[in-house]
Amino acid sequence: MALAQARELQDRLEAAHGTVHAIEIVVIKTSGDMILNLPLSEAGGKGLFTKELDLALLAGNIEMAVHSAKDLPAFLPAGIEIAGYLPRADVRDAWISPHAAHPLKLPPGSVVGTASLRRGAMVRRLRPDLRIALLRGNVETRLAKVARGEVAATLLALAGLKRLGLEAAATAVLDVREFVPAAGQGAIAITVRSVDDANRAFLAPVLDAATGIALTTERAFLRVLDGSCKTPIGAYACVEAGNVAFHAIVLKPDGSRFFETEVSGPVGEAARLGEMAGHDLAAQIPANFFDT
Repeated sequence: MALAQARELQDRLEAAHGTVHAIEIVVIKTSGDMILNLPLSEAGGKGLFTKELDLALLAGNIEMAVHSAKDLPAFLPAGIEIAGYLPRADVRDAWISPHAAHPLKLPPGSVVGTASLRRGAMVRRLRPDLRIALLRGNVETRLAKVARGEVAATLLALAGLKRLGLEAAATAVLDVREFVPAAGQGAIAITVRSVDDANRAFLAPVLDAATGIALTTERAFLRVLDGSCKTPIGAYACVEAGNVAFHAIVLKPDGSRFFETEVSGPVGEAARLGEMAGHDLAAQIPANFFDT
């Protein structure tokens, strides 16, 4: 997936600037790729997918780093900033199961595999009887485990399936109102050193303004709640006709309780809208809410 995203950036930059600029892809293995026996919430959080890239960037070994935006921590290390985002792909979650076209139709007591606390909590919100099992590994590995019957179903980002040419594996695509996406889902983020104005200018022609506004809202929301993969949170901002509409949900890990909020306003207030939504939910959530 990371390589497919890097190639997408490479292709867009070469289309914008021509092939006179040699763009080399450097593959860096992250801790998140290597630790597969633990949920990310226990292994160290979102930083597992960014730490090695951050170090390479700060050391000057690479000029920019490509990330799934949903994997970026709410707070970045000093000296690193998000330069912007490629145009956002489909934000929805895909449901994959040979047994049922929707979580509501899965046989009682079935096992759903996922590494995402958000997805697990949302499944349990609809079907408390279903069991959630840890399912890590790349997309192909997860699909193979479903095909072998190790789990009855899983959920994956539709954008990722499309980037890998595996969209046909989706049994169904889940509505964003029912399964609120993770903040940043479907977006590719590019980080650079904070002082690197030259690479910011080089990236500018391929960056998407609407995606930047949406992610500004979503990440401002996450920063208020200190959102991470240790918290079941969905957050989605949609930009249309000069306005941003934002919907977020916070759930107990077992899905038994949840709180939602919605805000909307002009795109120029994107960060403030995300912060407002974050403070609104923070005020609603009782102490010890995330204890299972």
